[in-house]
Amino acid sequence: MPFTVAALYRFATFTAPESLRAGLVDLCQAHGIKGTILLATEGVNGTIAGSESGIAAVIAHIRTLPGCADLDVKYSSAADMPFYRMKVRIKKEIVTMGVPGLDPAHHAGTYVTPQDWNALIADPDTVVIDTRNDYEIGIGTFRGAVDPQTNHFGQFPDWFRGQRDGLLAGKTKVAMFCTGGIRCEKATAFLKAEGVEQVYHLQGGILRYLETMPAEQSLWDGECFVFDERVSVGHGLTPGRFTLCRACRVPLSDADLASPLYEEGVSCPGCHGLRDAAQRQAYAERHKQVDLARARGLAHIGVNPKDA
Repeated sequence: MPFTVAALYRFATFTAPESLRAGLVDLCQAHGIKGTILLATEGVNGTIAGSESGIAAVIAHIRTLPGCADLDVKYSSAADMPFYRMKVRIKKEIVTMGVPGLDPAHHAGTYVTPQDWNALIADPDTVVIDTRNDYEIGIGTFRGAVDPQTNHFGQFPDWFRGQRDGLLAGKTKVAMFCTGGIRCEKATAFLKAEGVEQVYHLQGGILRYLETMPAEQSLWDGECFVFDERVSVGHGLTPGRFTLCRACRVPLSDADLASPLYEEGVSCPGCHGLRDAAQRQAYAERHKQVDLARARGLAHIGVNPKDA
């Protein structure tokens, strides 16, 4: 049976997020759920996978948490378990932007459904901004969207402040989007705090759009990067054609895999020149351990040398 994958988030007010952790850990372990859930004073965010009944139990539990009755969840499926373990972590932010004082739970922009999204982004009075990272945008985005060329979300505020006048010249509306909706929702709260009035974001993110919008009506080009072992998905949330570089964690095309700079588990054309011989040797050793574990029918859970 395929595994059910649930991408979820909700901006809410948790006065003591650490008190919520144990219940989630116990429930996920009891149902064999794997993935990651983040808890912070601003809410909950995560992607988890498991049996349909197990996922339903965890989602039902999260909906009982303060302010989470309307938890946003995108469901998909995977033939193999896309995660190696279950982590429930306490963080300062459920999506890190680094701007204090934002309150997306009460001061975010206006939701736009996938059915109304095409008309909004085709409006010449609208500037469309992709709030994801450069490696995500590189494999797919909406036609005409602005690429901030950031490599982490914390760079977005400075980018917007530096580009604001040019971005908003002749425009009255800003429409933003991201994978599941969480980054663009927080970005709308930031723009509103910066004094931008007409700010919109795609409800349910790219995943909801690809799930519900017929391909022949779609304004999406390419595939959508996802943060699990599927790597990317297309319309209907079908598995994509990209694989993952185990060294730098970016998606790789067939052309990347054919490059002489690609070595499975060690390097790709994008990161080969950024690693020295010792680092590549560390990646090679890690990949060897992964292969040995796979041969024994086990999942190897090691530390990526990049994160060590």
